[in-house]
Amino acid sequence: MPLIRFFLADSGGVRFDVDPARYDRYRPLGAWAMSEIGKHAGVVLDGLAMVDDAAAGRPVEPWTSASYDVVIDASGIRFRNHFADSEQGAYSLDELRQVLEDYWRFLAAIPETPGAFREYSPELPLPEAEVLLWEKVWGRAHPYRGRLF
Repeated sequence: MPLIRFFLADSGGVRFDVDPARYDRYRPLGAWAMSEIGKHAGVVLDGLAMVDDAAAGRPVEPWTSASYDVVIDASGIRFRNHFADSEQGAYSLDELRQVLEDYWRFLAAIPETPGAFREYSPELPLPEAEVLLWEKVWGRAHPYRGRLF
């Protein structure tokens, strides 16, 4: 069972749901993921790479955000919203990993808009094109290649 379930609202925006028994614990993480990632698969790929780097003891690139102070390291993720003190949390790397993997699966399952033009790798399915673009930008194979995609 996922910690957080992501879905598309009727408006097309991302929403999330948390089991009521775990709502107080995971609602801040769902809100952070929804607002920081939205429908941007490249951001999920960044987060997954940060989790892998932190777990392996490699340096982690800073997470940049206009709304949150975020630290991802070997102990997990800690964040605080600049505008709402109630929007803060601390979660283990395993919790963050599970949420980001579920978020990737959610985004990868969203059908592409028929007839929409994509500038990069239009011949490939969007999730695969996003991974290739991420690898081109960062100059390395994504650490989840072969594990999640």
